[in-house]
Amino acid sequence: MSFGNGETTQRSVRSSPCISAVRCYIVNQMVQYREPVLDVSFAAISDATRRGVLEQLGRADASLTDLPEKIQMTLTGMKKHVGVMAQAGSVTTEKVGRVRTCRLGLRALEKEAAWIERYRQLWAARFDELDKLVEELKQKENALGRKKR
Repeated sequence: MSFGNGETTQRSVRSSPCISAVRCYIVNQMVQYREPVLDVSFAAISDATRRGVLEQLGRADASLTDLPEKIQMTLTGMKKHVGVMAQAGSVTTEKVGRVRTCRLGLRALEKEAAWIERYRQLWAARFDELDKLVEELKQKENALGRKKR
């Protein structure tokens, strides 16, 4: 390991908390918690282009070649975006002859909406508590102001 001042150190296996014959893993619980459906769905809608495509498909089905023209993108780029959305289940494609038609997928976003709702309720409760605290502080400030007069 270099410290930038010319000093270097080497960590020996013996000084390590792990025994050399046993593999050592550092577990980060936040990284270990995974909800694959939510991960894929939120990844699909995290991109502005994909949200635009979903809005477009909400109005009407479109061919894969029409979509990039409306968004000013290459066909290859659009195929990648549609692939991400198809993996999330938000878009389906069907090939008839030479035309691949894209439409909104059948999978609704119930799990995602429930996840968002839980956090909305959490924040709403926190803001309610904050409002109460601010009101209490205002009342105390007013009471102290009256006593000084």
